Amino acid sequence: MSDTITVSPPPGREEPPGRKDARRAAHPALVLFALAMGGFAIGTTEFATMSLLPDFAPDLGIDAPTASHVISAYALGVVVGAPVIAVLAARLARRTLLVGLMLLFALGNGLSALAPNYPVMLAFRVLAGLPHGAYFGVAALVAASLVPQERRAQAVARVLAGLTVATVVGVPLANGIGQALGWRWSFGLVALLALATAALVWRLAPAGRPAPGASALTELGALKRGQVWLTLATGAVGFGGLFAVYTYLASTLLTVTQAAPATVPVVLGVFGVGLTIGNLVCAWAADRAQMPAAGLTLAWSAGALALYPFAAGNLWALGGVVFLIGCGGGLGTILQTRLMDVAQDAQTLAAALNHSAFNTANALGPWLAGLALAHGLALPDTGFVGAGLALAGLAVWAVSLAAEAAMRREARPAAAE
Repeated sequence: MSDTITVSPPPGREEPPGRKDARRAAHPALVLFALAMGGFAIGTTEFATMSLLPDFAPDLGIDAPTASHVISAYALGVVVGAPVIAVLAARLARRTLLVGLMLLFALGNGLSALAPNYPVMLAFRVLAGLPHGAYFGVAALVAASLVPQERRAQAVARVLAGLTVATVVGVPLANGIGQALGWRWSFGLVALLALATAALVWRLAPAGRPAPGASALTELGALKRGQVWLTLATGAVGFGGLFAVYTYLASTLLTVTQAAPATVPVVLGVFGVGLTIGNLVCAWAADRAQMPAAGLTLAWSAGALALYPFAAGNLWALGGVVFLIGCGGGLGTILQTRLMDVAQDAQTLAAALNHSAFNTANALGPWLAGLALAHGLALPDTGFVGAGLALAGLAVWAVSLAAEAAMRREARPAAAE
């Protein structure tokens, strides 16, 4: 595999010099807000669906374990849709692609609200998941194109803040609407948010025309680069630790901490606050020292996750540790920016694959934690499973760092000649 490392110019600035795009008159902050609204819609449906399981399961004539496959169907759509759409849409202008992705997302969620039975619901959730990864990947590239090189990660973080804020605001809102009006209205709300996003992006975002020579084959070139795979593996493994704990957090609160059911959404909200703050702080750090920021974030996550078993018996201690674990979620922004640097001319595919990697983590962490529980470990011990995954991600990061250093050493004699 080719591992040449180059720091690419800010992505998204491929339009010919002198071209005047009226859309560029919009202030970057407005564009970032429009892009973040899409992240808010996506985050709301992704996380709120878990809390709506008890509501739509009986309505569709299935039990709760079967209903959980609806969540897996959405994740499948994300994993498959991200690379496929990124490759097939390589020649589309980025604004056009973003609008199309949001319209597809609106369609998937609108149809989910109307699903008459379980098999149809599964199909509609796959459809809704297809644009997820590609939207975040392309939105990150557009966001980075709006600001100077040294502020790219912070611009990407503002887009991803839509998803993190959704865990604090969007999920309780959708859940409340589901309780008051029925679960179908929650999916309808997400569809409306997606339509509003499509309208704002079309009105405010720059065209972002593809680079000359962009094609499906060019995008597939990202798969030849070892640093792309190492970055994706860092997220797929290292981020799995967070999900190993988050998946069983509510059960731990109720059965181990002996907390009242009403405290569960509060603690989940604390996690969302940590996720939001970590996203912004890690972005600031990534703009100054990208790879060190990634390593420190993984080490932070490992330490916070290791504290989880010891805090599980006390609600206040557990809340503090959950906040610290949430802060480790800022790793996503760092790796998103990292992929912009190592993917070279195949940035759309690499950026989209980042979200496939995180959905892989979302499957890997709970699976390993479930295995540990099945073999006799207690619910708080999922923290040790998570810490192990974070350390494994740190090991992959170290391999990536060492490989990059070796390539730079090899490049110096060649440059001298």
